[in-house]
Amino acid sequence: MKSKRKISKTFIGFLFAAIAIWLLITLSKEYVITINFPLKYVGIAQDKILQTKPRKDIDLLVKASGFKILKTRINAKILKINANIVDRKVGTTYYVLTKNQQNKLKKQLPKGLELLEIAQDTLFLDLGSLVTKKVPVKANLNIKYHLGYDLAAPINIAPDSILVYGPETYIQKLKYLELLPLTLDNVMANFKADVGIKKSKKVNNLKLGKDKVQITGIVENFTEGNLEVPYKLVNVPENTTVNTLTKKVSVSFIVSLKHFNKINQNSFQIVCDYALAKKNNASYFVPQLVYKSNLVKSYKITPNKVDFLIEK
Repeated sequence: MKSKRKISKTFIGFLFAAIAIWLLITLSKEYVITINFPLKYVGIAQDKILQTKPRKDIDLLVKASGFKILKTRINAKILKINANIVDRKVGTTYYVLTKNQQNKLKKQLPKGLELLEIAQDTLFLDLGSLVTKKVPVKANLNIKYHLGYDLAAPINIAPDSILVYGPETYIQKLKYLELLPLTLDNVMANFKADVGIKKSKKVNNLKLGKDKVQITGIVENFTEGNLEVPYKLVNVPENTTVNTLTKKVSVSFIVSLKHFNKINQNSFQIVCDYALAKKNNASYFVPQLVYKSNLVKSYKITPNKVDFLIEK
């Protein structure tokens, strides 16, 4: 039976020691290498704003020991570019000459790194004017009410407009801010909800005066009613007698249950216009509602035509 050969602990120890010595020798040497550093732009003028994302990193040719290079690559320091020292190219395009900021970049490098060269000689910035505008909000509602229930008044949004700060080129075209969807089901009571503003995918540097608005709704139980309402003939010439088969029309209406008993014939005023019928060369009137109580949510007049005859 063959015996298994065991690697001695002494051999493993010598192996690790050799690797460690090799690493120490290798990392203690100096190297010239290009390292990529992340960038942050500072000092942008208060009346300016970045309209698009600028270059987010920069390549620097540096000289340093292997230890410093390894440490820097593992945790690269964010370097700051002074965006207040810019030159204009055309329109909203500005640029920064990196050679003018070489000394500032040197000071920001970790100790032990010597800056030899900057790979990018120019950094371009899309700087627009920062403007303010009051923009209306637009609700995105999906509300389903319980049978017999509905809004007693228009939904209220507060505030209905929000101050927006951002690039002039975008703000000028901004007509409204869309709200996040509000979905309610089987609603049979008043509701109140704080709803956020939908973020724009076109621009990411907008600042809003408010992050949310409040949407409220007054909900009541509604019922249907029906009344026979007399109508009035208008614009009938003197010495002209007009006869109609009926003197009333039927008005069906929707009203809040709590206000149902307040609705009567005086809640509606309906006219039949003789001049309009003659203008359209019609032998019938179209009943028109000229007044209704604010308590009435909706209505329907039947019939929608009233035949008439002129006595000679």
